Amino acid sequence: MSKILVQNEHAAERIIRVLLGVGLLTIAFVGPQTPWGYLGLIPLLTGLLGSCPLYTLLGISTCAMKR
Repeated sequence: MSKILVQNEHAAERIIRVLLGVGLLTIAFVGPQTPWGYLGLIPLLTGLLGSCPLYTLLGISTCAMKR
């Protein structure tokens, strides 16, 4: 399981993803109330978990390097 959910996001990127996710979810409930707002679940969950599955597949990591 640890190979799947490897932390590969920087703290600043995680904050941006959570804010973006919450912003998109408000579109589904408050704004024009379109189902497209539910796409906000993706950045919200990846931001909360700190792991992006696409980054894992591509071998990308924006975390600070460990010394």
